[in-house]
Amino acid sequence: MVQTVPFRIGADASCTDGACGQVSRIIVNPVTREVTHLAVDPKYRHGQGRLVPVDLVDTTTGQIRLRCALAEFQTLQASQKGGGSGPDLGSGEQVRWVLGPVHDPGDAGRGVTVGYVPSGEVDIRRELTVCATDGEIGQVQGLLVEPGDHQVTHVLLQAGHIWGRKELAIPIGAVTKIGTLLIHLSLTKHQVKDLLPVDIDHPAG
Repeated sequence: MVQTVPFRIGADASCTDGACGQVSRIIVNPVTREVTHLAVDPKYRHGQGRLVPVDLVDTTTGQIRLRCALAEFQTLQASQKGGGSGPDLGSGEQVRWVLGPVHDPGDAGRGVTVGYVPSGEVDIRRELTVCATDGEIGQVQGLLVEPGDHQVTHVLLQAGHIWGRKELAIPIGAVTKIGTLLIHLSLTKHQVKDLLPVDIDHPAG
């Protein structure tokens, strides 16, 4: 069995000399299904978050520990900015709204966060809903990743209340599409229910 490490949304992250925030999004290349960055943002929304290249993440401990000091962390690409404007983007970068719905176009920029995603890639975040072939089944919690090449092996799903409080590991091969709001599966609800659960409060590994 291939060894994997969990990248959970909301997990605490630390640099070599102290805590730096928590994982808010996981950036994935949808073609190669490889994790490229983690968005690490301040735990209590104070200060600026950063896009951390996955090569800086130490995957040997089972925790989100970065191979850099806090000073180096602060020099990385900003992950997001509140309001409707942000710093100038470099080549190959894009912006889209990632947190908080905008119901009134006139309210754009109020209470909304602008997130940065490298061009051609997608971000996995807690707002994404997972859909089986016959309906919605729960929310994304994170990914299981091979530590060597950062290939995604499974999507971690918090199943809906009808199955109780449990987390399921869905093979990446069952994911047919990752959209801006939904992740689509080739499985039915019944097939998802039969997958091996993962303990949320005491994750394995």
